[in-house]
Amino acid sequence: MIEVMKSVYANPSSLHRAGIQADQLIERSRSVLAERLQTGSGNWIFTSGGTESNNMAIKGIARQYAGRGKHLITTQIEHASVYEAFKQLEDEGYRVTYLPVGETGHVNVEQLEAALTAETILVSVMHVNNEIGTIQPIERIGRLLKRFPTIMFHVDAVQSMGKQPIKLLESGIDLLTGSAHKLGGPRGVGFLYIREGVTLYPLLNGGTQENGYRAGTQNVPAIVASAKALRMSMERMEQRERRISELKRQLIQHINGMPELKLNGAEPSASHIIHFSYPGMKPEVVIHMLEQHGIMASTKSACSSKDDKPSRVLLALGASREHAAGGIRISLGEEHTVQDINALAAALADIVRQLKPLERRLT
Repeated sequence: MIEVMKSVYANPSSLHRAGIQADQLIERSRSVLAERLQTGSGNWIFTSGGTESNNMAIKGIARQYAGRGKHLITTQIEHASVYEAFKQLEDEGYRVTYLPVGETGHVNVEQLEAALTAETILVSVMHVNNEIGTIQPIERIGRLLKRFPTIMFHVDAVQSMGKQPIKLLESGIDLLTGSAHKLGGPRGVGFLYIREGVTLYPLLNGGTQENGYRAGTQNVPAIVASAKALRMSMERMEQRERRISELKRQLIQHINGMPELKLNGAEPSASHIIHFSYPGMKPEVVIHMLEQHGIMASTKSACSSKDDKPSRVLLALGASREHAAGGIRISLGEEHTVQDINALAAALADIVRQLKPLERRLT
C-alpha cells in the first residue's frame, strides 16, 4: 500500500499515462480476486467495506427487481449491515421473512424452501456468523435456489473469505461480499461479486467507476493492498485452518472446564471464532479484566460492541436475556500460539474466581 501511495497518485479515471497506470493496477487487483475465487474479473466491485457491499447488494437487487415481487428472505442472525438494510426495505414496502436458526445457530434449508413464494426475489444468508462462528449450509441453499432462476442469492462472506473454502460458482451464488481488513488488508475496502447477467440499482450516482455501480474516485493503494492481502490469505488458508482449529479445540476444552461459562453455537463452525457467555455477569466487566492480562476480546461484532442490549444473535438461539447479555467473543488469528491459549485460559479461570461471589450484584 505504501509503495503504491508513493509511486501512483493519479486518478484512475484520467486518460493520461499516469491515470492509465492507476487504472491498470485496479484491473489487475480485480483479476486477482477473480483468479483466487475462480470467477470472471469484471464481476468484482470495490467498495468502502463489507457494510457498503452488503447494502449495495441487498438494496440494489430489491430496487432493481421490485417489478418481479417484493418478498425478501434473510435470517434472524445476520450482521447489522444486512439486518438493518432489510429493516429499511420493510419501511419502503417490502415484505421480509426472517428465518429462525434454532439453538445450534444454523438455517434449516427445508424451512427456507417453505418460505419461498412467487413474489420472492432475494435470499440473503451469511456464510459464517460474525458473533458465534456458525457455518451456514450455503451449498445446499444454492442448490435449492437453482430451481428458482428469478430468485437472487446473496451471501455475506466477510467472516469467511480467505479463511473458509467458498465454492462460489458451484453454490449458485449471485452476489457475495467480503472485507479487506478481515484478511490483514487495509480498513475501508470491501469486495462485491456480482454474477454475470445480474443487474443492481446503484446506491451512488455521479460517475462510471466500478462498472457504473459505484461512482467516485477509487482508492488505488488500498485496493491494490487488499487484493494482495486476499492472495496471501488464500495461499495460507489450509495450513492456517489446521493450526487454528487445534487452538480452538484446546480453548474449548478449557472453557468446558469452567461451569460458569457457557459456549454458544454448535458445529459446523469456523475455527477462528469462539463465543461464550458468563450468565449473570456484564460482559464489559470480563472484557476489562481480560485487558489487565494483556488480552483483547469483544462482546459482539465491533459494529455493535458499544450497544448494551442483549445479543440479537443469542436471543435467536433461544438464550435467556441474562445469557444473551453476557456474551464474549474470542477471535483467533495466525499470530496466536498454544502459549496464548494457555494464558487466556488461566486469565479466564482467575477472572471467574474473582467474580463468582459478585455475579448477581454486577448484572
